[in-house]
Amino acid sequence: MSAPESFRWKLADDVEANGGQLALFSPEDLGQRHVGTGEFRGYEFLHVNAKRIINTVPAASSMPFRHTINAYRGCSHACVYCFARPTHEYLGLGIGEDFERKLVVKVNAVERVTAELRSARWSGEPIAMGTNTDPYQRCEGKYRLTRGIVSALRDAANPFSILTKSTLIVRDLAAQRTSVHCSFSIGTLDESVWRATEPGTPHPRQRVAALKKLVDAGINTSVLVAPVIPGLSDAPEQLAAVTDACLDAGAQSVSALPLHLRPGVREHFMGWLRQQHPELAPRFERHYRRSYLAPSDQERITGFVRDRVSRHQARSSALPAPGQPGAPRPRAPSPPPARPGRLATGDSADGDRGLRRTG
Repeated sequence: MSAPESFRWKLADDVEANGGQLALFSPEDLGQRHVGTGEFRGYEFLHVNAKRIINTVPAASSMPFRHTINAYRGCSHACVYCFARPTHEYLGLGIGEDFERKLVVKVNAVERVTAELRSARWSGEPIAMGTNTDPYQRCEGKYRLTRGIVSALRDAANPFSILTKSTLIVRDLAAQRTSVHCSFSIGTLDESVWRATEPGTPHPRQRVAALKKLVDAGINTSVLVAPVIPGLSDAPEQLAAVTDACLDAGAQSVSALPLHLRPGVREHFMGWLRQQHPELAPRFERHYRRSYLAPSDQERITGFVRDRVSRHQARSSALPAPGQPGAPRPRAPSPPPARPGRLATGDSADGDRGLRRTG
């Protein structure tokens, strides 16, 4: 199948922004368009061959990492607030439904990362994954690129970190041969907020259960309560619920990140907000004249979670050790309620069992 003529393939693959990285795809590497079928009906997968897969963050960046890998562009998680939406514009695609349904797949990602890790020029520095779009979004079950990348990093004993909203991460991190740090993004346990703002993600309580599995396997795992959306998920009881659940599951750290809306994302989010919560629109117009909330509003959110974590740690240090008299009995996680719509269970080729939306 031919590539969409509107794609501007010589523009950069970026981390948070363009970053000055040009010509990742040469003319002969233009993508083929594959229309999804079955559980992927309604999606288009645009296959490309990347010139490189390990990206170097510009030196001027404030990001806490220097190198990244992103096997996919666009994201079926469809988070209404996603900061990466404008990256689709670099390809001549839209930041709305195109971002959610027209997904770029770097089909040679595993081959490229294996070669680049072996290069004499590579020094073995830590690599961050999940900095742009989620490496464990739904199509990872189809392409398994992240699985191959993780295997290559593990075989090379190259340290890496992963940020995800997906429980699929449990599939790949059962065995360690290098330093791995995982972070889950769990913005809220509120059912209605989750359904409205991140409709393509696993239920947040499923993420909490996956978090516990990683912790039990000895993986250093933290949680970002992110993004916290003013007026929707920032009530004290909402923040307390998600913070406590993650701490009880054994998260190494829990911190909050209030919603930020950069140009492009702000317009997309505000259009959604005016339709879904018009009563909140004036408040957001006032508070998001710039990309970030005012420092005092940010501190209200981050400070609440920070204090909740401190109190939890103080209580934990005062309790008897597990198995000792007076030690609390472990609590089983609450099962998540069924998602709206018709769900079907099925086995992947890897033997993983999970839920798939159908219809």
